[in-house]
Amino acid sequence: MLGENHALILEFPEYKQKIQQLGENDPHFSELAAEYQALDLEIRGLEEYCVPTAEERFSQLTLRRAELKSWLYQQLLR
Repeated sequence: MLGENHALILEFPEYKQKIQQLGENDPHFSELAAEYQALDLEIRGLEEYCVPTAEERFSQLTLRRAELKSWLYQQLLR
């Protein structure tokens, strides 16, 4: 769905406390979670406002978001 919010807490509600804990105590997790959030906001803005964007650029953004999401999820499973 276009413009869907993919915030970590919405994607992984069962890990809400762990997301908050890692965000406060793990600088690397916090940094990558912030990058993930910024990418998600950028992608949603492009989708919601139909901003003309090269397909290659849009693909790069969504691929990076997916990579970050995967890495962050792996950290939640530890």
